[in-house]
Amino acid sequence: MTLLALIGAKALWLMYGWLACAIAASYLSSRKGYGDRPGLAAGLLLTILGVVVWLLWPAKPQSDWKIVGPFGRSKKTVTEPDLAGAGDAARATGVK
Repeated sequence: MTLLALIGAKALWLMYGWLACAIAASYLSSRKGYGDRPGLAAGLLLTILGVVVWLLWPAKPQSDWKIVGPFGRSKKTVTEPDLAGAGDAARATGVK
Protein backbone atom coordinates (compact mmCIF):
# COMPACT_ATOMS: atom_id res chain seq x y z
CA MET A 1 0.00 0.00 0.00
CA THR A 2 2.88 2.42 0.72
CA LEU A 3 4.28 1.93 -2.78
CA LEU A 4 0.99 3.09 -4.33
CA ALA A 5 0.95 6.17 -2.10
CA LEU A 6 4.43 7.16 -3.26
CA ILE A 7 3.49 6.73 -6.91
CA GLY A 8 0.38 8.85 -6.32
CA ALA A 9 2.37 11.75 -4.87
CA LYS A 10 4.80 11.69 -7.77
CA ALA A 11 1.94 11.55 -10.26
CA LEU A 12 0.32 14.56 -8.60
CA TRP A 13 3.51 16.63 -8.96
CA LEU A 14 3.93 15.52 -12.57
CA MET A 15 0.33 16.56 -13.26
CA TYR A 16 0.99 19.99 -11.69
CA GLY A 17 4.02 20.39 -13.96
CA TRP A 18 2.00 19.30 -17.01
CA LEU A 19 -0.74 21.82 -16.25
CA ALA A 20 1.80 24.59 -15.55
CA CYS A 21 3.37 23.95 -18.98
CA ALA A 22 -0.07 24.15 -20.61
CA ILE A 23 -0.80 27.45 -18.86
CA ALA A 24 2.59 28.91 -19.80
CA ALA A 25 2.28 27.87 -23.47
CA SER A 26 -1.25 29.30 -23.59
CA TYR A 27 -0.06 32.62 -22.14
CA LEU A 28 2.84 32.83 -24.59
CA SER A 29 0.71 32.11 -27.66
CA SER A 30 -1.88 34.65 -26.53
CA ARG A 31 0.76 37.36 -26.01
CA LYS A 32 2.26 36.61 -29.42
CA GLY A 33 -1.09 37.25 -31.13
CA TYR A 34 -2.23 33.72 -31.99
CA GLY A 35 -4.88 33.27 -29.30
CA ASP A 36 -4.68 31.03 -26.29
CA ARG A 37 -6.06 27.82 -27.81
CA PRO A 38 -3.04 26.88 -29.98
CA GLY A 39 -0.76 27.35 -26.99
CA LEU A 40 -3.03 25.35 -24.73
CA ALA A 41 -3.07 22.50 -27.23
CA ALA A 42 0.71 22.62 -27.61
CA GLY A 43 1.22 22.71 -23.85
CA LEU A 44 -1.13 19.80 -23.21
CA LEU A 45 0.31 17.66 -26.00
CA LEU A 46 4.01 18.55 -25.84
CA THR A 47 4.43 19.62 -22.19
CA ILE A 48 7.75 21.51 -21.74
CA LEU A 49 8.49 21.27 -25.45
CA GLY A 50 5.28 23.22 -26.12
CA VAL A 51 6.58 26.09 -23.97
CA VAL A 52 9.90 26.05 -25.83
CA VAL A 53 8.07 26.06 -29.18
CA TRP A 54 6.08 29.17 -28.21
CA LEU A 55 9.17 30.91 -26.86
CA LEU A 56 10.84 30.45 -30.24
CA TRP A 57 7.74 31.08 -32.39
CA PRO A 58 7.78 34.58 -33.98
CA ALA A 59 5.21 37.08 -32.73
CA LYS A 60 2.74 38.81 -35.03
CA PRO A 61 3.58 42.48 -35.77
CA GLN A 62 0.63 43.98 -33.84
CA SER A 63 0.71 41.52 -30.92
CA ASP A 64 1.04 42.43 -27.26
CA TRP A 65 4.46 40.74 -27.29
CA LYS A 66 5.76 43.30 -29.82
CA ILE A 67 3.91 46.37 -28.51
CA VAL A 68 3.86 45.97 -24.73
CA GLY A 69 6.48 43.28 -24.15
CA PRO A 70 6.40 39.72 -22.86
CA PHE A 71 5.14 40.49 -19.35
CA GLY A 72 2.85 43.49 -19.86
CA ARG A 73 5.05 46.42 -18.92
CA SER A 74 5.09 49.16 -21.48
CA LYS A 75 8.43 50.25 -22.82
CA LYS A 76 9.09 53.90 -21.95
CA THR A 77 10.82 56.11 -24.42
CA VAL A 78 12.54 59.41 -23.83
CA THR A 79 9.82 61.37 -25.63
CA GLU A 80 6.94 60.03 -23.51
CA PRO A 81 6.03 62.24 -20.55
CA ASP A 82 5.88 60.69 -17.11
CA LEU A 83 2.14 60.86 -16.47
CA ALA A 84 2.26 58.86 -13.25
CA GLY A 85 3.81 61.67 -11.22
CA ALA A 86 1.87 64.49 -12.89
CA GLY A 87 -1.15 64.09 -10.64
CA ASP A 88 0.97 64.04 -7.49
CA ALA A 89 2.74 67.27 -8.46
CA ALA A 90 -0.57 68.97 -9.25
CA ARG A 91 -2.05 67.95 -5.89
CA ALA A 92 1.01 69.20 -4.03
CA THR A 93 0.82 72.64 -5.67
CA GLY A 94 -2.96 72.86 -5.56
CA VAL A 95 -3.31 73.11 -9.35
CA LYS A 96 -6.13 71.12 -10.95
